[in-house]
Amino acid sequence: MKHVGIVGGGIIGLSSAYYLQQAGYQVTIFDQTVIADGCSYGNAGMIVPSHIIPLAQPGMIAKGLRWMLDSKSPFYVKPRLNADLMKWGWLFYKHSTEKHVEASIPALRDISLLSKTLYQQMADTLDMGWHERGLLMLFKTPSAAHEMQHEADVANAAGIEAQLLNPDQVQSLEPDVRVTVAGAVYYPGDAQVVPTQVMSSLITHLKQSGVTFKEAKEVTGFTRQGSRVTAIETTAGAFPVDEVVIAGGAWSSEIVKQLQLSLPLQGGKGYSFMLKDVKQNVRVPAIMLEARATATPMGGDLRFAGTMEIAGTDMSVNMNRVQGIAESINQYYPDIPVQLPAKNQVWKGLRPCSPDGLPYLGRLNNYENVVIATGHGMMGLSLGPATGKLVAEVIADQPLSMSLTAFAPNRFD
Repeated sequence: MKHVGIVGGGIIGLSSAYYLQQAGYQVTIFDQTVIADGCSYGNAGMIVPSHIIPLAQPGMIAKGLRWMLDSKSPFYVKPRLNADLMKWGWLFYKHSTEKHVEASIPALRDISLLSKTLYQQMADTLDMGWHERGLLMLFKTPSAAHEMQHEADVANAAGIEAQLLNPDQVQSLEPDVRVTVAGAVYYPGDAQVVPTQVMSSLITHLKQSGVTFKEAKEVTGFTRQGSRVTAIETTAGAFPVDEVVIAGGAWSSEIVKQLQLSLPLQGGKGYSFMLKDVKQNVRVPAIMLEARATATPMGGDLRFAGTMEIAGTDMSVNMNRVQGIAESINQYYPDIPVQLPAKNQVWKGLRPCSPDGLPYLGRLNNYENVVIATGHGMMGLSLGPATGKLVAEVIADQPLSMSLTAFAPNRFD
């Protein structure tokens, strides 16, 4: 039985293990921490086939520069003299074009729809808090209405249903809470999970299925023989492997440097916090457009999340940006009692952001038995199952569920 070593125990690593184990491989997952609080745990829990426009898009540079001047804004790049950041920024600028958006839409649509289908299948046997209630993109200004009309047109043209709603139609979807908006785009095909349930259910299932977990084992290097990796070197020794999957999230670029390779990737820090036992709760997960913040009901609780701080692997909490999330909520939901949470109640996580807004997924050109699976940005949880299945298909040399050309790990070489 061939042995696959997976570097990274987030949703991408766990999903890869899920499908590799089903395909008959012996699997070991290596993670630098105890797998309990990575980026996959505290996110908004949204499964979003609606998100077919990449982060690198026209106008994003100018918008980002304006946001940089506001300490509470939803986007921030930490200024620093860093060659990797400068390369990433240049590539982001080069790909912020209509041509890139048009080329990316089919690939993002296909992997998103595949992932939703796989989630539906997994939800038959795993407790994930799966609900198909759609997604509301709430907006308050005429300029946002124009932007959302365009996005709805793009989505519908790509085969993703989108409905432009007026304020009364929005309110009819939310009978328990008052919503003050100019309108919304509703994506009925979107869904949600409870991230902690997804992760704990997957971990339990994988352990019961014979997958080995090496937690708190930092990967320090790789033993190589020609164009093959023969072992994963860790702080607890070396482990022989036949195949390697690098799914280390925002740390993946540092991991591949140990293979003498460069992977343009930056950590995009986000924050979330939970309101417990909300009496009159939101029913439909929502993105508050101008605030770039999210609201997701999870049982009787309500999770708010937001911000994108490009700050390397800095894991400190910037309470100004958390305050920006908290202050924006009542502009949309005026009756929900929201206060700035204590710093120790704020979850933070790093999203692995590629410069063109597309994942890295596939074999490395330089190594015949190394697969990269990272760079999903804010879509990691949403795209986890599809990525895992595609990883297993690549390693097993099986027909692929979709083309991986747009996600080639060496596309910037």
